[in-house]
Amino acid sequence: MYKVGDLAVYPTQGIGVIESIEVKEFSGQRHDFYVLKIVDSDMTILVPVGNARQVGLRSPIEPEHIPAIFELLEETPKFRQPMVSWSRRQREYNEKIKSGDLHGVAEVLRELYQIREGKELSYGEKKVLELARKLLVKEIALAEGAEEVLVYERLEKIFLN
Repeated sequence: MYKVGDLAVYPTQGIGVIESIEVKEFSGQRHDFYVLKIVDSDMTILVPVGNARQVGLRSPIEPEHIPAIFELLEETPKFRQPMVSWSRRQREYNEKIKSGDLHGVAEVLRELYQIREGKELSYGEKKVLELARKLLVKEIALAEGAEEVLVYERLEKIFLN
């Protein structure tokens, strides 16, 4: 259960602050909702308290778990042979991002950087890479109390080697 002022991560949107917990009535039944204000946008999301886990709402990563994310990023991904179509990879990438799991987001980012070394990414691939990078950078920066630009630079160093 979150309290007002707590940080929470909403899949595909990133980190937000629980601004309030409101009661709303639907079909004659009362339900509690978290009012989540996403940090880097004007977006506000209502999350049913009873379904928060099912929709993927979670607490931000703990600082002690961040090294495992960077280790994952530094691993060489195991490519499928032959390489599967973009549409299939896109479905898999979107599932990982929608899961809200930061490890899955890191896997998507790592694989797209790897693909980018061999060819120019399509528009769709670039959009997924940007989303994965934004979600990862924002959450790690917040967890470490670091500037986003420094986290971004750490990521770029991993993939430029």
